Amino acid sequence: MPSVLSPAPAVLAPAEWTAREAAHQARVDAWVVPHQQRRRDGVAHPVWDFLFTYYSEPPGRLRRWHPGVGTVLTGDAARARLAWPFYAEVPGGVAVDVEAFLARRRVAIGWVHGLLSATAGRTAQFGCFGLHEWAMLYRPGEGEVRHEQLPLRLGQAGTDAVVEQHKVQCSHVDAYRFFTRAGAPRNTLTPTRDTQAQLEQPGCLHATMDLYKWAYKLSPAVPGELLADCFALAADVRELDMRASPYDLAALGWTPVAIETPEGKAEYVAAQRGFAARGAALRVRLLDVCRELLGEG
Repeated sequence: MPSVLSPAPAVLAPAEWTAREAAHQARVDAWVVPHQQRRRDGVAHPVWDFLFTYYSEPPGRLRRWHPGVGTVLTGDAARARLAWPFYAEVPGGVAVDVEAFLARRRVAIGWVHGLLSATAGRTAQFGCFGLHEWAMLYRPGEGEVRHEQLPLRLGQAGTDAVVEQHKVQCSHVDAYRFFTRAGAPRNTLTPTRDTQAQLEQPGCLHATMDLYKWAYKLSPAVPGELLADCFALAADVRELDMRASPYDLAALGWTPVAIETPEGKAEYVAAQRGFAARGAALRVRLLDVCRELLGEG
């Protein structure tokens, strides 16, 4: 069934949209190609694999550029998208089939809209200092260390001491659920999926990384440029997340953000504020997509 489009949809000529498609693929290939080569070689990467394992979007789908909702692609090449999910013929070309997308995803779109709106309306907090990664290694039991191949900068006793000397206040359920059994009770909050919309806040590194998840969950309604912007931010945040962790990444060429020191805390918060500002702008763009899909634009 044809899409329900805005009264005046954007219409892209073949030369314009294929150039945008090529630019998108070249941009994300900076991460995708090395990841695929490592997989062929059987080499794990403790920082970048997260972007392709914790986040479930396959590299092939990440490389797919979409025009987003309300845009018509013209030319014969656009017809190949009729074999893709949620595309349909419309007058003049091919576009995202909003009716079909809503029929399958309306509840999920509403949930994402609610979460992003709640997060956007909350004051950013910058006092966690990345201690979630430390609580994931606090007095670990068997099987609770995820990167056993990486040494700890301060050793196990030093790592435990940092946790014990600080207030752990993680608000993100998908970080908290990886805390060790000993680390979880030290958190000031008990985040759950049911309380996610009440606790998630825009200064949180994991909430910022998750903008990428919500972008691909809304695909193909999200323009490829927005998806790539969210992925790029997630990659930058992931680097800080691991540099500020207890792990020693010197062998990978990264210097630590030593959050156990005043200087390290200041460095972490400065980067965190920058990421929160970038995330706020992307959150607005994702909310615009949600509103357009739900007829609230």
